[in-house]
Amino acid sequence: MEFLHDRVFDPILNSTSASAPLKQGIRLTIIRMKERDAVGMVDYFWAALKGTERSIGFAARMRNEGFERFEEALEDFRIRFDDRFLRP
Repeated sequence: MEFLHDRVFDPILNSTSASAPLKQGIRLTIIRMKERDAVGMVDYFWAALKGTERSIGFAARMRNEGFERFEEALEDFRIRFDDRFLRP
């Protein structure tokens, strides 16, 4: 979670220019991710990248408001949270 807070969540939550709906969406994403273990969080990240109707629209809102999305964090995420990370 620290990685996503640093790269994606906190810049939005701490911004004075981010819209209320964007901040609310980030808060909901954080809640959903905290309900999961590490494997579930990684799966959630990949599902968001794959795209659902909701996640595609939300990513567009993030981009339109000038914030980094999961897509921009992809390379670093893939390197940091690989199979070695997920193994006990």
